[in-house]
Amino acid sequence: MHSTATALAARARPGKARKARPLATLAAAALIALAPAAASAQATNAPIKVAFIDQLSGPLANVGEIFQANLKFALDDANAQGGVLGRKYELISYDNKLSAQDSLSALQSAIDAGAKVVFTGGSGSSVVTALVEAATRHNERNPDKRILIVNYASIDPDLTGARCSFWHFATEANTAMKMRALADFTREQKDIHKLYLLNQDYSHGRVWAALGQQMITNARPDTKIVGETLHPLGKVKDFAPYIGKVKASGADTVVTGNWGQDLSLLIKAAGDIGYDVRYLNHSGGGAPGTVLAVSQARTGRLTWVSEWLPNGDDAVLAPLAARVKQTAAGEYFAPRVLVSVQLVSEAMRRAGTDDPTRVALALEGLQTHTALGEVVMRKSDHQLLLPQVVSTVAPVDGKTVKVGAEGTQYGFRLNSTTPARALDLPSACRMKRPAGT
Repeated sequence: MHSTATALAARARPGKARKARPLATLAAAALIALAPAAASAQATNAPIKVAFIDQLSGPLANVGEIFQANLKFALDDANAQGGVLGRKYELISYDNKLSAQDSLSALQSAIDAGAKVVFTGGSGSSVVTALVEAATRHNERNPDKRILIVNYASIDPDLTGARCSFWHFATEANTAMKMRALADFTREQKDIHKLYLLNQDYSHGRVWAALGQQMITNARPDTKIVGETLHPLGKVKDFAPYIGKVKASGADTVVTGNWGQDLSLLIKAAGDIGYDVRYLNHSGGGAPGTVLAVSQARTGRLTWVSEWLPNGDDAVLAPLAARVKQTAAGEYFAPRVLVSVQLVSEAMRRAGTDDPTRVALALEGLQTHTALGEVVMRKSDHQLLLPQVVSTVAPVDGKTVKVGAEGTQYGFRLNSTTPARALDLPSACRMKRPAGT
């Protein structure tokens, strides 16, 4: 069994494990000036408590359960390698029931339990925004009990833009970065002419529609938007009326930010009427049930963007994916969750403490090698820059798609890869920093 450390070393030189290149360091003087005395809990090797806040019940519970399993895998792996600062991680999980109010209650419980970091993101941008704003207020009022929010899934650009916070770090590419990768892909797709914007009616869905209209039509000025519809999040049981409207428009492509059952049911509705349409989606292709829905529909092409190619033969990611498959996450490996834990661990090592303020300062500008290659956490807005891979769910053919997913003969065909440096897009963030930083 390969350890994560071995896998990361292999990324430095594909096919051969070796020590990773030295990491960029923060100024020693700055760390010394900011360093308080180590807490007594740290001296006694007490565990470093971190929290998971996401949906573990309701119609989208399977998404939360998968992220929880990926996080547990990453933390267990870190603990197996000795933990951080001579201490082990302890995970506390909370079910937010896809509710902002329940998320805020969970945040307070996590703070009361002594958690230093909250990992979240799968419940959508409205929930994550509420958590970030609450954590920011709490940290301003309680400098001795601060907490960090590490967001591995919510991709609304406002979270690292107009509503950015010093206490929030995004480890998933945001909507604009993902749409840029997809827009670049469409340049060579001459079968795309008429686009319909069909999205969930909340902030991310509306942003996905707006960016799709802007970026895709800029990349392909010969295309045309032929319709737009928003629908309730997680409440539609039958998408037949929606897909009927899309087909009547003459669209050959649906730009949709749908995820979870909202994406699977949309694909099913199109398949039921034999509508062969392309979907341009952010990360729904890696969600449970999506590949199965495409295989059952037998029509439609789901093209999506993620940080990796599932079922690919990457020398570093493939062994990690094989290990994750033996956990509760099954075949749904989310490498960015592993990277999230790696970044937090490295920041704690550099800071020499788990104090959230000093960990945040060490995270800013952090550049390191990961299972995804080299990534960097922008200091200006706390947005991680990481590569994005565009792929399409397609039948196994033994060449471009070698392995099926979800027990089907459909897998993922590589379309294009956009390097992290090409996704260094402008940000509207005007960050308010704590005094003295």
